[in-house]
Amino acid sequence: MLIFRHFTGVPESGRGAVVALGNFDGVHRGHQAVIGAARELARQMGRQLGVLTFEPHPRGYFQPDTPPFRLTPFRIKVRHLESFGVDILYVLRFDRKLAELSAEAFVRRILVEGFGAVHVVIGYDFQFGTNRKGDSEFLIRQGEINEFGVSIVDPARDVVDEVYSSSLIREYLRNGQPQRAAALFGHLWEIEGRVLHGDERGRTIGFPTANIDLGEYMRPALGVYAVRAGVPQDGRIVWHDGVANLGLRPTVGGDRLLLETHLFDFEGDLYGLHLRIALVDFLRPERKFASFDALKAQISDDSRQARQLLLARSIGAGDFVGEEL
Repeated sequence: MLIFRHFTGVPESGRGAVVALGNFDGVHRGHQAVIGAARELARQMGRQLGVLTFEPHPRGYFQPDTPPFRLTPFRIKVRHLESFGVDILYVLRFDRKLAELSAEAFVRRILVEGFGAVHVVIGYDFQFGTNRKGDSEFLIRQGEINEFGVSIVDPARDVVDEVYSSSLIREYLRNGQPQRAAALFGHLWEIEGRVLHGDERGRTIGFPTANIDLGEYMRPALGVYAVRAGVPQDGRIVWHDGVANLGLRPTVGGDRLLLETHLFDFEGDLYGLHLRIALVDFLRPERKFASFDALKAQISDDSRQARQLLLARSIGAGDFVGEEL
């Protein structure tokens, strides 16, 4: 997949694509419908499939003091987009200059002159340009003027008639409903990060953990989860069952939010590795225990419950994780 971070000086190899335009945070099933429509058009026209997105997310620019909200930081979004067969990824830096660009200038300078798009595909509710004046009707008119095709993808809904949306996914994750979020994603939601050195208290009670800082990820419900942990090994990802605590560790007086994952039946050094932790089921809220013995007993119970849930769901290595359902 080619990646271009500027709209000027783009070589011919990066021009003339069918372009799906959007933020695509989460790359959920609604986003997949937009990308899928663009992919089918690209196939019919004998063109490359392009995706145009923005970094940082525009919400982060307009609301810089908002709590972390990202479902897929850039690195993870790139991986998902590549898995859907995207040939070209256009990544525009969302700054004051871009925020103040009119919708007309966005179309002319970026879509037409910059990338030479032959067809543009957007979701029904996507807007762009200063004061969000660029909507679907505007883009259709601009396509007629500038001689490129336009497709508008209607809202996609799940089996219970909910429209796939990043906002709804965040709500489910905050409410401790990762399986409902996974249904909208089309895959389990993952938190990915480098394993940090901790105080190693888990080892002293027989449950060593791999600790990850959440960074710019949104904060789901604090508590204990049944998880799948993806460990890099020989150029591939090997998946392990596990149990994880997401929280502040009140029993030990912790004040830093961490995702602490215990991998079942695993031996090896994980420090410094990038792990992918997929949340499968929410087991219970985080709470403070009166003693380490009480904590150890609860972790044993959490582990037993997590093993049973993961076995009941018959989740094999990689199933639901980073893949379309």
